[in-house]
Amino acid sequence: MSSLITDLTVPPAVRATRLTAREAADAHGTRRRSAENPRIATMPYPLTIVFTVAGFIIAELMSLFFPQIAHVSFPQGQLWIFLLTGQEAYRALLVILTVVYAIAGIVDLYAADKREYYRSRAPFRFAMGVALALWDIAGTKLQTLPQPFFPGPAKVMEAFVTDGGYIVLNTLYSTRLFIAGFIVGVVLGVVTGVLIGWFDKAYYWVFPVLKITGVIPSVAWMPFALTLMPTPFAAAVFLLVIASWFPVAFLTAQGIKGTPKMLVEAARTLGASTPYILFHVAIPNATPSIFTGIGMANSLSFLTLVISEMMGQPGGLGYYIDQAKAWSSYYKILAAIVVMAILFSLIMKIIEVVRGRVLRWQKGLVR
Repeated sequence: MSSLITDLTVPPAVRATRLTAREAADAHGTRRRSAENPRIATMPYPLTIVFTVAGFIIAELMSLFFPQIAHVSFPQGQLWIFLLTGQEAYRALLVILTVVYAIAGIVDLYAADKREYYRSRAPFRFAMGVALALWDIAGTKLQTLPQPFFPGPAKVMEAFVTDGGYIVLNTLYSTRLFIAGFIVGVVLGVVTGVLIGWFDKAYYWVFPVLKITGVIPSVAWMPFALTLMPTPFAAAVFLLVIASWFPVAFLTAQGIKGTPKMLVEAARTLGASTPYILFHVAIPNATPSIFTGIGMANSLSFLTLVISEMMGQPGGLGYYIDQAKAWSSYYKILAAIVVMAILFSLIMKIIEVVRGRVLRWQKGLVR
């Protein structure tokens, strides 16, 4: 009976065509990537690898041979065990990107799906290298961009060379703060959403509170948090919990409320208890909505994280930006923004992997 009721969370048509749909999705995905870049799809694969890394090679050549017209100083610093200037660190980064993407292309040669994905990303990676070359010329070689607000990539790399250890410490502080607030907020949001969506009394009493308090920006609670919480860290965790709690709770409740009555009645007919229906029918049905709420919570929490660090934390990337702003060190601000972008992308990737694993039955059934 357990397997029968569990299967009720997937419609009969879905169960009948799941494997066929997955195979069709794989084929459709390959055709769609080829259609998006018809010239790349017809290009021999070795040339695709060359095209991918060509942008970074162009950026490397521009950095080496384009004359340095503007006067820019590059003090030497230590990056791990290497003594480098920002210019040397930038050139080393370009070499690393070239080698990594070349090796990735060679490795992906032996897997059809990965090979097609590598082809589809080739134009973007080429454009990224060309963009770095243009940025280097405009921001470093000629300094036609307004200075010191828009320094070149070599100057941004200087922040990692001369201030790398401090950036790492602040990144670890931000990561610890984000994980503490985000996880607590997501767990509370899922629990609140399930209660609101499944129990009518909870919906009656809690949902109005959710609607009223949830739309208030979490940073608006900062004066109360800093006053009532014992430490600035606890105050920031509280703000992150609020930021992530509302979207997860709201969308979880909507997902639970949207459970088809046909599935619930069929489970009752098979003798399932109410807790069993909740955990094996309603919650699985709400899982896509839950992950949508988690994605929204991630963005809101990251925004709240930076603001809270700029307004009362003893560390973190937001605190680092606030310090750099006081000294007009805009290249350090850009370096912190780069770290934020990488950190946020990694978190989003982790969420996507978990979502893909949990919702693997959707493959081939949704766009």
